Amino acid sequence: MVDPKTGEPWPTLLKYGSPSILPDVKEAGPSKDKKVKPPQPPTDQKPSATQVEDILESILPPRQWNVGDQIWVQRVSSSPATRLDVIQLQEKLDQQLEHRQAREVGICPIREELYAQCFDELIRQICINCAERGLLLLRVRDELRMTIAAYQTLYESSVAFGLRKALQTEYGKSQMLARAAQLEQEMRELDRQVAEWKNKCEVNEKKQAEVKMYEDKKHAEEVAYFSRSNKQLKAQLEAFLAPAKK
Repeated sequence: MVDPKTGEPWPTLLKYGSPSILPDVKEAGPSKDKKVKPPQPPTDQKPSATQVEDILESILPPRQWNVGDQIWVQRVSSSPATRLDVIQLQEKLDQQLEHRQAREVGICPIREELYAQCFDELIRQICINCAERGLLLLRVRDELRMTIAAYQTLYESSVAFGLRKALQTEYGKSQMLARAAQLEQEMRELDRQVAEWKNKCEVNEKKQAEVKMYEDKKHAEEVAYFSRSNKQLKAQLEAFLAPAKK
C-alpha cells in the first residue's frame, strides 16, 4: 500500500530487522512454486536462534526490492518483544487506524490490512518465545483468511446470481408488458367488433320489425278485402236465391 499524498509506502506494524544486500539474482527467499513446510522444532528442547529465524521466515517471508543493480532483502526481526513493545504496537495500531482514516464499522480494507499486520506481529512475538504456539496461531490465521476468502467468493457469486436474476426479471417484465399491451390491443379490437355486431343486430332487428309490420298490415288488408268480398257475394247469392223461394 502506498500513501497517495507522499507516494511512499505505508509503515507496517510488523517489526523487521535491518535490510541486507543480496547479489543480483532473479529470485531470492523461499520459492513461490511449491509450498514451504515450516521446520518443526524438537518438542523436548527449546529451539535455537537459527531455528527460530527459519520458522519466522517460513511464517513471514522476507521482503525484497530492487535498488539499481542490487536486491535489498529485509527479514523479520527475531528479537524478543517486551511489554513496552506490545504497548507501542497497540499505540501504533491506533495511530495508523486514525492516520489512514479506517472505518470503525462495516467492511474496510484498510482496517483489515492493519489488523492483519498486527496479528502477524503478535505471531512473531509469540513464535520467538514458543515456536509451537506461533505455528498454531499461523494455522488459525490461515484458516481465518480462507474463511474470509470463501465468504468473499460466496458474496461475489451471490451478487452475480442476484444481478443475473434481476436482468432476467427485467427482461421477463418487458416481455410481459409487451404481451399485456398486445392483449389490450386485441381486447380493444374485439370490443370494437362486438359493438359493430351489436349495431348490425339492432339494424337487422329494426328491419325485421318493419318487414313484419308491413306484412301484418298487408295481411290485415287482404283479410278485410276478402271479408268484404265474401259478404258482397253472400248478399248477391241470397238476393239471387230469394225469388226462387217464393
